[in-house]
Amino acid sequence: MDSIRVFAPATVANVACGFDIFGFAVDAPGDEVILRKKNTPGLQITKIAGDGGRLPLDANKNAVTVVMLKFLEQIGSDQGFEIELTKNMPLGSGMGSSAASAVAGVFAINELMGKPLAQRDLLRFAMEGERIACGAAHADNVGPSLLGGFVVVRSYSPLDVFKINTPASLFATLVHPDIEVNTKDARYILRNEVSLKNAITQMGNVAGLIAGLLQSDFDLISRSLVDVIIEPVRSILIPEFDTVKHAALDNGALGCSISGAGPSMFALSRDMDTAHRVGAAMRTAFAGAGVSSHLYVSGINQEGPRILS
Repeated sequence: MDSIRVFAPATVANVACGFDIFGFAVDAPGDEVILRKKNTPGLQITKIAGDGGRLPLDANKNAVTVVMLKFLEQIGSDQGFEIELTKNMPLGSGMGSSAASAVAGVFAINELMGKPLAQRDLLRFAMEGERIACGAAHADNVGPSLLGGFVVVRSYSPLDVFKINTPASLFATLVHPDIEVNTKDARYILRNEVSLKNAITQMGNVAGLIAGLLQSDFDLISRSLVDVIIEPVRSILIPEFDTVKHAALDNGALGCSISGAGPSMFALSRDMDTAHRVGAAMRTAFAGAGVSSHLYVSGINQEGPRILS
């Protein structure tokens, strides 16, 4: 193949109690990359759509191409490429925008170069895209976007990332209000220390959520989708956060919290009908604060990136 078109999905990171260690992929939205081989070395971004002109065309400064440069260096190739990037979600959305670009880029180049690396081995390259975008090479968005499913980041040194099974009937509601929260700002306001009491509570919820997902115990999932450390701080950046969260819970959601750094919010539900009802209620709550929003409902995306053409 001389060209390829790839989609990589948006993600929900943190998942309430799992700050920087949990994430899962959704069906939509996501980013698309078109990659074409060229006869001269170097990477050239020829087009970016959907970013409002905000992302750099410099291959050394864009998440989609930084990962490709690292990849080519690893395999010892000077093959050149032209790249088109389509952003199908807003920047600073809390839905893993930069992660989707990085994953689409490194997945596409690995395919065109004949799959010299296993898909799991692409993770460390995708993390470099996050470093360029937000200053830290986190894996809780790129992990699920690349591997699909619900991902746990057990350790960064050494890197230890794995997937766990989730109930087939579990559905995610993702609502993006039309405001932006900068990831660096959202990290800056976090406290460097937490109380022992909150740490114990959070560890219990992390363990409970894992057990609930593995056992398809929806009541345990619901009891565990509680964040006593990050959400109380970051929620001040989201208009009417408490109202939106209560709307989700009142309409049957198992739990509701901030997606990534925000401002998007997610909820988990026992079935698709409930997930849609929850989403409508959340949008109505945002509208009551004069904030328009976009709604996405899907199961847990187990596939990750895929070839479109």
